[in-house]
Amino acid sequence: MTSVSCDVPPNRTGKSGCYSSRVFPTRTRTGTKMEHSGAARFHDSLTQFKTYEDYLDSRVTPMDLFYLQNREFARKLVEHGHKGTILSREEFEEKKAAAQAAEPAKSHACYNRSRPMTLASAGKELKDNFLKALAEREEANRSGKMTSVIFIRDHNTLGQEVSGYIDYAHRLKTQDFEPYFSGKKRLMPGRSDLCYCNWKTQVSTSNSSPNFEVIYDDPNGLLFKNKRDKKVLNVDPLCSPGEDSSRTFLQSDLYVHVAIYDHNIRTV
Repeated sequence: MTSVSCDVPPNRTGKSGCYSSRVFPTRTRTGTKMEHSGAARFHDSLTQFKTYEDYLDSRVTPMDLFYLQNREFARKLVEHGHKGTILSREEFEEKKAAAQAAEPAKSHACYNRSRPMTLASAGKELKDNFLKALAEREEANRSGKMTSVIFIRDHNTLGQEVSGYIDYAHRLKTQDFEPYFSGKKRLMPGRSDLCYCNWKTQVSTSNSSPNFEVIYDDPNGLLFKNKRDKKVLNVDPLCSPGEDSSRTFLQSDLYVHVAIYDHNIRTV
């Protein structure tokens, strides 16, 4: 956490306030790059074989049985590597067990990707412009399509004027926003946010987040550099917010001053 000197809020000076072989080939354990890739895909499907013998049989061809006339002998040739890279019995059992253990996790991950996203603002009757604006941006910030920075200036529970910049996407991941949308709590900037300033105590802090790097010593003033696309967000109201970014000032009955800076993440 870095101590910084935050600029005066917009209402004071007009500047913003605190803010990638023939029939059986010669035995080999390494093989070519293509063979290795094929073996990797083969090993990924071990769960389809009930036994090690079934696994060996999958490498025995009708031509092998025609020449050998003995399935057990054909299996032994496969097991000893005369048909290319093959797992030992111990390796087979180990990798099959690991693959079986991973299947529930994969199924769970697929389920999570396919099920609808749960939004804290869903079903809430929102009247304040600020909460409506947060609700409109919730899905995009949760999914990573957008990263929004929220500026708030208001008074804390002690009556002290505070202001700061909040990484909305990060807060959504670390906090339950249901109380905010239901009106049980008020969203306020804190010392762990991107930037915070208490104008009464003169305490100011700055912290980079998973989404933004805080640049507080730039001649152009306070800037936030997006960590994904490296583009800079300028929070000075007299300047353009930057490429793929926009600024929205809102009238709210809950705060003295609020603004939202939206940065859209382009996908290739």
